[in-house]
Amino acid sequence: MLGERDVQIRFRFCSASADTPAMERHHNSISRTPLSGVQVQRRSKSYRQSVRSCIGAAPALTTRRLNTSRRAPKSHNITEKVSPQQLALLVKTEWQLSYVTPLYQFRHTQLRSYSQQLSAFIAAEKQQGLAVEVEGSNGSFRVSFSVVQGMAESDSDAETVLIQILSKPLFARPDEPQRAVWSGWLTCINGSPEYLCSLPKDFTCLPLFCSSGAVGLTSLVKSWFQQMFDCCFGPLEISSTSLQWLVALWTNCHTESPIQHLKMIWTLPVKPPLKVTYTVNGADAWELWGSVRKDQHEEEEEEESSIDIEEVMRFMKGLKTHFYRHFKLDLSAGKLDQVSTALGSARCGGRFKITNSKYMITTLTLLTECALLKMPI
Repeated sequence: MLGERDVQIRFRFCSASADTPAMERHHNSISRTPLSGVQVQRRSKSYRQSVRSCIGAAPALTTRRLNTSRRAPKSHNITEKVSPQQLALLVKTEWQLSYVTPLYQFRHTQLRSYSQQLSAFIAAEKQQGLAVEVEGSNGSFRVSFSVVQGMAESDSDAETVLIQILSKPLFARPDEPQRAVWSGWLTCINGSPEYLCSLPKDFTCLPLFCSSGAVGLTSLVKSWFQQMFDCCFGPLEISSTSLQWLVALWTNCHTESPIQHLKMIWTLPVKPPLKVTYTVNGADAWELWGSVRKDQHEEEEEEESSIDIEEVMRFMKGLKTHFYRHFKLDLSAGKLDQVSTALGSARCGGRFKITNSKYMITTLTLLTECALLKMPI
């Protein structure tokens, strides 16, 4: 039976030749909370009703689109603001993304209580046979909530919250400590000020939810949040446009933090579907990026330069043109599914990984925007 086909291509722009594509069948605790002068009148039964009862109508996010201009990423030592121990829990792990609507009456000062309540919730679900069994675990879970201080970039952003579910290994010694069997975090980095300030004061917006671990535990955590804070979750895919933004933003970092290689995976709509893995040398990607950047003129002297969508599209067009010249395959007819560099990786299905913390704020700003735009408001 025919399956998807893969084409693996490593490509250098500076060379007139390219490797022959190999084609094969593929079976494949006190923190700040955003301030607002609007008062909550009552607690309602659903998030959408809650917002409308408080401010008359829900904020109009449905008319908004992804930003067409962004600040060029700058390298900074985030460990000056964020604990290296907590930072180590966020980087080099692949996370599954979801969006979450604002949390009603969530308090950063109550995290110890939330830890106890979620632990009890998981234990109760386990007694009813609903909690998942984690391989290699003794089945007894303890939950830890903590604040990741220093991640917030603006006064409107709420501080990031890290959640860990801990358990002892199945054959652990009595004195052996528990280890994390599931991790997740909620964050808001450079969220839309207009939207955040329009929320009533009893709503905390942490729209980006990242999880890593057993799907069953993820479902239990989401269920508890929905019951406790009158919120709802949904899958957060990373659109082709957002992936193209990441291609440009990460390439722009090459001179300060080499990206090594720019790897993209495209799917072409043929029968059977054709997957193309397109890998570009980092120096070549940087040279092409420099050729499509707009003339900054006096902007180069400003403290912050910007990147606009026209530059991103010209860069992607240049990559596709080089590819077509050598392999006669038009990537414009396909869909960008995945991008990875030495700084991180992202997939259209909503999975991403931060490899270099120096530029994680840039990545999380984009993902926060995607989460806010996906909310069903």
